[in-house]
Amino acid sequence: MGRIYVNVVLAVVCMAMSFVSCGIKQNKGPEVYVTIAADANFLRFSDRDSITWYLEKCHDTGFNHVVLDVKPNYGKVLYRSKYIPYLDYIEGITDRPLGRDWDYLQYFIDECHRLGMRISASFSILPCGSPYWQRGMCYQDTVYDDKLCVEYRSDGTFGDMRTTRKSAAFLNPAREDVRDYEIKLITELVNNYDIDGFSLDYCRYPDAESDFSDYSRCEFERYLGESIENWPDDVFSYDRDGSRIEGKYLKQWWAWRAKVVSDFVRESSEAIHAAKPDVDVEYWAATWIHALHMSGQNWASPRSSWPMAYAFGTPEYQATGFAPYLDVFAAGAYLERVHGADDNESVEYAYSRADTLLHGDCLLVGSLYAVNHDTDPDNINNMYHAATMALEKTGNLRIFDISQIHKLGLWPSIKDAINDYKSRHKL
Repeated sequence: MGRIYVNVVLAVVCMAMSFVSCGIKQNKGPEVYVTIAADANFLRFSDRDSITWYLEKCHDTGFNHVVLDVKPNYGKVLYRSKYIPYLDYIEGITDRPLGRDWDYLQYFIDECHRLGMRISASFSILPCGSPYWQRGMCYQDTVYDDKLCVEYRSDGTFGDMRTTRKSAAFLNPAREDVRDYEIKLITELVNNYDIDGFSLDYCRYPDAESDFSDYSRCEFERYLGESIENWPDDVFSYDRDGSRIEGKYLKQWWAWRAKVVSDFVRESSEAIHAAKPDVDVEYWAATWIHALHMSGQNWASPRSSWPMAYAFGTPEYQATGFAPYLDVFAAGAYLERVHGADDNESVEYAYSRADTLLHGDCLLVGSLYAVNHDTDPDNINNMYHAATMALEKTGNLRIFDISQIHKLGLWPSIKDAINDYKSRHKL
C-alpha cells in the first residue's frame, strides 16, 4: 500500500511541476556563458576600464552571456543592498579594503547590454563566511549563531561550521527563517537590477556531515512521523577509521535532505519568476549526480528513475528531482578526458547522461573547468575539443573562469570552437 501511495504522489508531483516550469528558452544560436568568480577577479575588476576591456574581449571571442558572482562565500555582496553589507575586502587577495564609489553589478549590466550580451547574477545562497580566514557575516554578527549547519564529524564530535577548515560556513536550509531571509535577498536583487538570469549557487548542504542540529532532528522526525530513539546513530555512526556505518533511517535521511533542497529551489524559483517572469533561474552542479545525495542535490527530473540504481535510491528520493523548477541547468563536467561515449569519466559521457536525466525539463548547458584543458593542438583533450563537445552535445557552453581563460591563453581555442560550431550548423 505504501509503495502504491508513493507512486501516486510521484505522478502527481511530476504533473504539478510541469505546470510550474517556465520551459526551455528558444535560442537562435548557442548560449555561451563565461563565469566571473568574485575572489579570483577581485582586483582584476577593481576599475571600470578593466571591466570594459575584458567584456569586449569576451564578446569578440563569442561569449554572449556573463555569469557574475555578486555574493561569494563570505556572505557579503558586490551590489547595493539594504539588508547585507558590501564586500570591500577579501583576505589573501588584497591587503586593504577596496572601496568603490560606483555600483559593480550595475556597471557590468550596462556594459553587457551595450555589447548585446546577457548577464546573470550568481549568488552563493547558503554560505555566510570563510572558516579558513575566519571572516564573513557569521563571524561578525551573532544573529547567525543558531542558524548554521551543525557537523557530525568522523571523530564522533559535533560542532558548527565556523570551526571547520572547509571552504565556507553554511546556513541550515531546513530552517524556515533561513529560507525566508535568503529569498528576501534574492527578491531584492531581482527587483532592483535589470539582470537576465539568476544563478542559484551553493543552494545545497555542504556535505554528508551536515546538518545535525536539534532543529533538523525535529524536522526529520516530523518527516518520519516518529521519534528517533538513538540520535544520530539511527541515521549513521562512524567506525574507528571514520567510515560511516548505516543506521536504520539513512535512506530516509538522504531523501529528506534532498527534499529540503528541492523545496528551497522551488521557493526561490517561484520568488524570482513572481518578481520578474523573464529572468532565467539557473543552477550549476557537477554531473556526477550519484555522489550528490550527500549534499542533497537531485538536479534530475522527478520522472527519471536513476536513483533506483544506487543503494540510497527510493521513490521518495526520486520525487525530489528539481529540474522542472529551473530554466537552465549547467552540467559541470569538470573532467580531463573529453571523448568516450561509454567512459563515465569523460565529458562526452557526462553530457549524454545529463540529457537523459533531465527529460527536457530545462535547458541543458555544457559546463567546463578551464584548467582541465590546454591549447596543445595535438592533445585530444584540449580546450578546442572540450568546448566543441559541450556545444555538440548540449547546444550551449559555459566555462569557468575568466581568470583561468586569460592566464592559460584559451581565448583563441574557445573562439575557434564557437565559430566552427556555428558554421557547421549554419547559425
